[in-house]
Amino acid sequence: MKDILIGTWAWGTGMNGSSMIFGKKQDPEVLKQSFEEAVRLGFLNWDTAAVYGMGSCEKLLGTLISGRDDIFISTKFMPPKKYKSGGLTQSFEESMSRLGRKECDLFWIHVPNNLEENIREAIPLMKSGRIKALGVSNVSLMHIHLAEGALAKEGLKLGAVQNHFSLLRNDQQEIINYCNHNGIRYYAYMVLEQGALSGHYDSKHHFPALSMRGLSFPKSKFVKIDKLLLTMRSIAHKYNIDPSQVPILWALSKGALPIVGITKPSHAQSLAKAINVKLTPEELASRRRLPRPDSGSRARGNRSKKRLFTARFD
Repeated sequence: MKDILIGTWAWGTGMNGSSMIFGKKQDPEVLKQSFEEAVRLGFLNWDTAAVYGMGSCEKLLGTLISGRDDIFISTKFMPPKKYKSGGLTQSFEESMSRLGRKECDLFWIHVPNNLEENIREAIPLMKSGRIKALGVSNVSLMHIHLAEGALAKEGLKLGAVQNHFSLLRNDQQEIINYCNHNGIRYYAYMVLEQGALSGHYDSKHHFPALSMRGLSFPKSKFVKIDKLLLTMRSIAHKYNIDPSQVPILWALSKGALPIVGITKPSHAQSLAKAINVKLTPEELASRRRLPRPDSGSRARGNRSKKRLFTARFD
């Protein structure tokens, strides 16, 4: 299924970039090789955002897609708490400048602050064809209905929803089912919980302490998911795939399209190798027999500030 999105949050530098969030600095040459390998393998849909590295992700991706018209681009506008007239339009134009594009295949309102006002501002860009599809992120079902109603008044449809959904954050099935029933693409971000479910970390090998993911997912949380990680490794061994692919396959089985971040060519290769694997009902249900780790507050439109920071930049 090549219509999943390839994420680039870990590509950025500086504020909200790779070192700050993930505790690792990325090599631009390796990222270029990762892009080329992913595209060679047929992954043409790419996701970024204005706040990833405060524009540095968009700028780097823009250099890689220059001269290509086969790359699907998804990027996002982060609305402030207080509505600012023209803010969405300005962010759109700045993103397009960094990406080297005049049109955006999928443009997101990153959080539902002043949702109706921002949708009204997006409508002229949609009608002109510069925004081909509009998405809303970090939203409840109520927000989705609000967005649908505002767009329907202008004869337009909501294109996509993007929420946090993973083996540790499984509270989205009602929204996923609604989206799939109504022709709205549902994208799941943090399917790998910023690497906690990649199979490459556990209670003995955890995140860099001096990083946002290290602070939000400390060793104590890894202890709670060790059994889950062992189950993932067992399933991966059966199918001869990387353990990181098991949560991705699980999300696909639930009707979600994962956003999968890659920083190495091998990540694209692992995804391509596993994408057509079908897990058995018993394997998909194995999570229910495991202790539920503490995954924080629910994504119902009322997040705690700590959880919002984790989610808002995805």
